[in-house]
Amino acid sequence: MNDLLDLGDEVGAALREGRAIVALESTIVAHGMPWPQNVETALAAEDAVRERGAAPATIAIVHGRLKVGLSRDELGRLGRDGPRTAKASRRDIPVLVARGASGATTVAATMIVAAMAGIRVFATGGIGGVHRGAASSFDISADLQELARTSVAVVCAGAKSILDLGLTLEYLETHGVPVIGYRTDRLPAFYSPDSAFGVDARFDSAHEIAAVMRAKWSLGLGGGLVIANPIPEQFAVPRERIDAAVGQAVAEANTRRITGKAVTPFLLARVNALTGGESLRSNVELVMNNARLAADVAVAYARMAKR
Repeated sequence: MNDLLDLGDEVGAALREGRAIVALESTIVAHGMPWPQNVETALAAEDAVRERGAAPATIAIVHGRLKVGLSRDELGRLGRDGPRTAKASRRDIPVLVARGASGATTVAATMIVAAMAGIRVFATGGIGGVHRGAASSFDISADLQELARTSVAVVCAGAKSILDLGLTLEYLETHGVPVIGYRTDRLPAFYSPDSAFGVDARFDSAHEIAAVMRAKWSLGLGGGLVIANPIPEQFAVPRERIDAAVGQAVAEANTRRITGKAVTPFLLARVNALTGGESLRSNVELVMNNARLAADVAVAYARMAKR
């Protein structure tokens, strides 16, 4: 275990006993939702993981330490500080550690720290990907490269709908990352359960997905998997409405010359405003849905590992 890694009591006990663990990111708390919904959702997601038989491990960088399993106080502080907390991807981890600073981990950084701790399953809202207009901006999320190199399965509602989903899938295919649909043949589009794109394979049970994970890594095929879990229909936002809001938000971001790490938080906030808060309600529900599936997959994978 890396000496810069700190395990929460619940996570440490689960690792010693070989029990299922689900990693959860902290950027969604600091940058993805407003206070107090961010902390309420984070705590509810942890409880949902426990109810399905796994231990939750919310990950962040706390005063230069890689923390796997935040306390309620740490989660509350992170939520209240919000965007004042640094957004940490792979490139930012060594800087924050060296400075003894704190950071909310993105999908990429959460995967890195989870893998260091021996955690194989991670639940988030949606992964990053190739941004619209990337042909000129070269704006491609580090999440995709991390999926290519780090052996963690990521349960998500697809890629965020603010992205170019077709190019995101092309990137994942090039780097050998399987995109598995859970009870769906189509890639979910975050707020909507369907997009114009298919997945690589469909499986209808957590056990089947765990078997793919075990086969991939047993064969020495490193890197992650995307487990695409559609938002339940009753919580979805019509795709036409989301596409219109995203188009307007992207145009505003370009006009205001918003770039880099600021793009995704800006777009999510604008889409939420343009949909009258509907997208935030959907975001909360899809996070909960992903946490439950991730716990089921982690439990199935842990049983296979014990056998």
